[in-house]
Amino acid sequence: MTKRHTRLFFVGGTLLFSLIFLGLTIDSRRQFDTLTNADLITQDVKDGKDVWHHKNCINCHTLLGEGAYYAPDLTKITEHRGEAYLRAFLKDPSQFYSEEVHRRLMPNPNLSDDQITQVIAFLDWVSKIDNQGWPPRPILVTGGTMRGSEAVGEPVAAASDDPVAQGDVLFRQSPPACFACHSTAPGVALAGPSLAGIATRAAALVDSVQYTGAATDAEGYLRESIVDPHAYLVEGPIYSAGGRSFMPDNNQDILTAEQIDQLVAYLMTLR
Repeated sequence: MTKRHTRLFFVGGTLLFSLIFLGLTIDSRRQFDTLTNADLITQDVKDGKDVWHHKNCINCHTLLGEGAYYAPDLTKITEHRGEAYLRAFLKDPSQFYSEEVHRRLMPNPNLSDDQITQVIAFLDWVSKIDNQGWPPRPILVTGGTMRGSEAVGEPVAAASDDPVAQGDVLFRQSPPACFACHSTAPGVALAGPSLAGIATRAAALVDSVQYTGAATDAEGYLRESIVDPHAYLVEGPIYSAGGRSFMPDNNQDILTAEQIDQLVAYLMTLR
């Protein structure tokens, strides 16, 4: 190849890839409004974004994979935590985590009730962005995982149509990301109570006088807990407030009836 050929190859290649890059950029910008659900941007969403930046939340957290990676990625946080939980957490993070147990402590952002509403609206809008499946699951913080959370590992592919195997996969994938809040290790409470032995405990609970829900057996209780977490509130200061469970109540919207059956089948094996 002569010098002239080399120059032509360089100039031609530069022009070609510049045109490809320009075309991809134009195509991306053409889809931004659709991919980001721009029609869902309300004043609360805009104000919540301002609060997010004013409080420098990005210095610790990440959104859409961008941020400090010191604290959890919050891209899908409103799918993993209910509004009641997020509201109580933002009001006083120290009620949920301690530096001794979790190796770090989120400072109190000192938000007003209106600011909390705005931040939740902003994060809820972010969660609905079509991000092509990224991040694929809640990002665990190095050195910040809680004892017992290792009992729930990476998602595994179900080898068959067995509902228990499918429920196991559902438990570990996002959504619903059950493992982000519940450990399967005995005595290890995360954002929600441990599910170790839940099938046995559910059967005993339904037969007890303290149970006030509508279920008549353990399987019914587990189903009720998934589709209507407010029907019976588990005791504990970090699990509910004001008669509302901190567990998200949108599972009927994000899961099919078959998927709920699969989750129940899996949970019934935790004895």
